[in-house]
Amino acid sequence: MIKDLTVAARSVPLARPWGADVPRNHVLVVTLTLGDGRSGTGVSWTPQVGAHAIKALLEHDVRDAVIGLPAHPGVVWDRLSAVLGEAGRSGIVPLAMAGVDLALWDLECGERPLAEVLGARRESVPVYGSGVNLHYTLDELTAQAERWVAAGYPAVKVKVGRSSLAEDVARVAAVRAAVGPDTALMIDANQRWDLHRARTALRALERFDLFWIEEPLPADDVAAHAELRRHVGTPIAVGENVATAHGFRDLLTAGACDVVQPNAVRVGGITPFLRIADLARVFGVPVYPHLLTELSGQLALALHHPAMVELVEDASLTDLGLLAAPSPVEIIGTELRATGAPTRWAR
Repeated sequence: MIKDLTVAARSVPLARPWGADVPRNHVLVVTLTLGDGRSGTGVSWTPQVGAHAIKALLEHDVRDAVIGLPAHPGVVWDRLSAVLGEAGRSGIVPLAMAGVDLALWDLECGERPLAEVLGARRESVPVYGSGVNLHYTLDELTAQAERWVAAGYPAVKVKVGRSSLAEDVARVAAVRAAVGPDTALMIDANQRWDLHRARTALRALERFDLFWIEEPLPADDVAAHAELRRHVGTPIAVGENVATAHGFRDLLTAGACDVVQPNAVRVGGITPFLRIADLARVFGVPVYPHLLTELSGQLALALHHPAMVELVEDASLTDLGLLAAPSPVEIIGTELRATGAPTRWAR
C-alpha cells in the first residue's frame, strides 16, 4: 500500500532556449513510499506555466487520495481520475497524475527496463531531429538543418507560423534545400492557424513534400481538423496537447488525423498512454510519442505500429539532467535502442 507521497520542484535551464519566454523547463519529482519501505520516483513536466499549481495539487488532493491505495498503476490512475475530475480532465490534473503514474511504473519495473516490461516489439526505432526554432533567424535555422544532415537523421521537423506566410515559405524552402529530397520533412504550427490560414498556408507549403503538418489548428477543434484533412494532401498529426482518451477518440472517429502524438506526461502517464495507443491501433492510425526522448523511445519500442522518436536538439531528458545513469536507452547513429538498464529519475 502507498504510505506517503513527496514532491520536489526543479527548474532546468535549456541550452537552446525555446524562445525568449521559455528559457527553462519545470519539473516536479514525485516519490511514492510504500508500507514495505520500497519507493518509486516519477516526474511531471511543463515547459512554461503551471509548476506551482501542479506541486500544490500533488501535495494536497493527490497525496490524500493515494495514501492507502495498492501500488497498481491502473487502479491508482482510475481512482485519481475519479477524485480529481471536479478540477478538470486536462491541464494540471493529468500533469499531476503523470508524476504518480510514472512513480508506480518505476515500482512495477523494479530493476527491469520499461521496454521489457511492456513487451518490446522491435530492437530499435529511428530518431528524428526536431527544433523549437520559430524564433531562429533564417541563418540559424539553416545551420540547425545542416547539423541534422551531418548527423544523418532520416527525418527532421521545424516550426512554422510566422506572421508572414512568405517567411514560412522561405524558411521551409531553406530547410528542404539543406536536408535534400530524401529526408522526410515535417512542419509544426503549434496551433497558430485557423482553418482559412491553414488551407492557405498548406497550398503554399505542400510543394516541399511534407511528411506531416503538426497541430495546424487549436487542439480541441475536431471539426476543423476533419474539414482540413478532407481538403489537403499533407498528412495531419495531432495530439501533443490532447489530454484525454476521449479527446483522441473524437479525433479518430471524426477522421481528423493521420498520426496521433500523445505526450506521456500531458495525458497523465504511461497508463493512459497505453490505452490511447490501443485506441489508435483499432483505427489503424500510428502513434508517434511526443518529446521526452528516453521515455518515448521505450514506449515506441513496444508500440504495434512502427514509429519514430523525437529528439529536440540539446533537450533530451538526459540533456536536462533528469535521468540518473546509466540511461535506459542509447542512440547509435540515428537509431534508439534499449540498454537493458531501468529508468531512474534523478531526485
